[in-house]
Amino acid sequence: MTRRTLRSRALKLMASAALVALAAVAVPAGGAQAQQVTFRSADIHPDGYPTVEAVKYMGEILARETDGRLGIKMFSSAQLGDEKDTIQQTQFGVIDMNRINLAPLNGLIPETRVPSMPFLFRSVDHMHAVVDGPIGDEILKTFDSQGLVGLAFYDSGARSFYNSKRPIRTLDDMKGLKIRVIQSEVFIDTIKALGGSATPMPSGEVYSAIQTGVVDGAENNWPTYQSQRHFEQARFYSLSQHSMSPEVLVMSKRVFDKQTPEDQALIRRAAKESVARMRELWQAREKTAEAEVLAAGVQANEVDKAVFEKAVEPVYAKHITDAKLKDLVERIRAVK
Repeated sequence: MTRRTLRSRALKLMASAALVALAAVAVPAGGAQAQQVTFRSADIHPDGYPTVEAVKYMGEILARETDGRLGIKMFSSAQLGDEKDTIQQTQFGVIDMNRINLAPLNGLIPETRVPSMPFLFRSVDHMHAVVDGPIGDEILKTFDSQGLVGLAFYDSGARSFYNSKRPIRTLDDMKGLKIRVIQSEVFIDTIKALGGSATPMPSGEVYSAIQTGVVDGAENNWPTYQSQRHFEQARFYSLSQHSMSPEVLVMSKRVFDKQTPEDQALIRRAAKESVARMRELWQAREKTAEAEVLAAGVQANEVDKAVFEKAVEPVYAKHITDAKLKDLVERIRAVK
């Protein structure tokens, strides 16, 4: 990276920080001591997407409970950058809140590798039981060490493979396929273990990458496959359901620590309350997204999951190495 690029990036961060500072300036709101604060929240998904709407709902709760003193302004569609970029901005307090996938955090917070592991969760209900319980709270607390406050887990659905070449039913069908993945070593190694070629890239580049043949396909849930129009280029959707890794709503610790204890408690409660809204919207969106892409001519097929699960054992051997992470895997598997 050149000195000019570094300087340009630094200037952009400073400019963004200045905007945040201006947005958070105390404004009279019903009394001399009141402060009106609007938290900036980022999401790569478009307006109307369940995670976006859930954070908006959280903002409504904050506004209602504080008579408008606290609120949230949502920046959807990656307006503030891709997930990898917004994580750093959130750590610095340039962005106040952020909805992100766990995968880009795997290198920063070892505990996030565990929910990201392939075929860990037996079902969506199993995943909910884990993240809604003490294990979920335990993982959220680990975010503090990286300048983030873990507020709540959102659904990311069941991620499956889709491509422009052929249906994937067996490991032989994976061979030679170039698959876009999230920028995560766990996801990269999962594709390699299954016989494919992993290509990490930002989500906004995937459509054109499939269109031009840079990659043959990608892996994601029904709503993302539909909302980002990937089904127009990759017509084969294979129900591997290899990952049910949740997504997470985080807040900058720098920003969170500046709030009063009462407001901190309210922010945590409002985030937890937004989860039910997100899941309600998510379940409806999954059904409509699946129906839309199938009506458009997408071919969906089942996958030999048992063979795929066996093939990813080396991914666990590589990434779940210390006793603490191994114990976390076993405790998750034991949840009924």
